[in-house]
Amino acid sequence: MSQDPSTTIRPLRADDLDRVVAIDEKTLGRSRRAFYEKRLNTALTFPDSFIVVAAETDGELSGFGIARIQTGEFGEAGSAAVLDILGVDPDARHHGIGHQVLAAIEDVMRRKDIHELRTQADWGATEMAGFMASVGFEMAPMVIMERGTDRRDF
Repeated sequence: MSQDPSTTIRPLRADDLDRVVAIDEKTLGRSRRAFYEKRLNTALTFPDSFIVVAAETDGELSGFGIARIQTGEFGEAGSAAVLDILGVDPDARHHGIGHQVLAAIEDVMRRKDIHELRTQADWGATEMAGFMASVGFEMAPMVIMERGTDRRDF
């Protein structure tokens, strides 16, 4: 993996929405515009509660990341950042853009005295899981559990 020297890091902006949606759609094969409209609007409205980062290569958005800042989760003291979204244009992968976005998020975390970054990934998304392992993520001691609300046998 080589880093592209023509890539710069900057804050994600409202006018990045179309390109963010396009990158995500290129990756997933479907549009999640409503999700990104809501998440980006919320992140930009409450900047103390989010970290938003964009990577730009040759003047075009090539990657992005959005992390939420959580305080006092499950009775724990302090704050943690939760990486909600990390996206890199499939045509721009393997040039260090994901690493640069993640490093920029961690820089903001350090300035905010946040020392833990959490995320979750689909087991079937092997490329993303491989990337996360390559940047030091490992299985957490806590397990995410879920159940549908239509269940009534308790």
